[in-house]
Amino acid sequence: YAASVKDGSQYFVLLIITDGVISDMAQTKESIVSASCLPMSIIIVGVGPAEFDAMVELDGDEVRISSRGRYAERDIVQFVPFRDYIDRSGNHILSMARLAKDVLAEIPDQFLSYMRTRGIKPSPAPPPYTPPGQPVQTQI
Repeated sequence: YAASVKDGSQYFVLLIITDGVISDMAQTKESIVSASCLPMSIIIVGVGPAEFDAMVELDGDEVRISSRGRYAERDIVQFVPFRDYIDRSGNHILSMARLAKDVLAEIPDQFLSYMRTRGIKPSPAPPPYTPPGQPVQTQI
């Protein structure tokens, strides 16, 4: 879907929940490199006790991900290990809030990076929402 939208009218977020096992790392890296020019971000949440070294590599925060000598145009992957957010003290609301914050942390910069590199400017704001049955107020 993301490949069909180039005008900045839509931006996509793919959420992947995984146990950390990647059956084809080369193909996964190739897909991410190809998707890095599209209006999309990828969030990966790792669950379970597995080692997530491969997921950290896909995240690309330390080293830009590459495949067959081609580097990703931009960082589009955010990896978060779920186990880091399990609160043993019982404060699940706070731990889930931290998880949500970190899962979404890179989306604004990834979105802006896509728009800026393509010279896409924000559209004017739509008019305020008026609930059905309410009189429309106009300013003179």
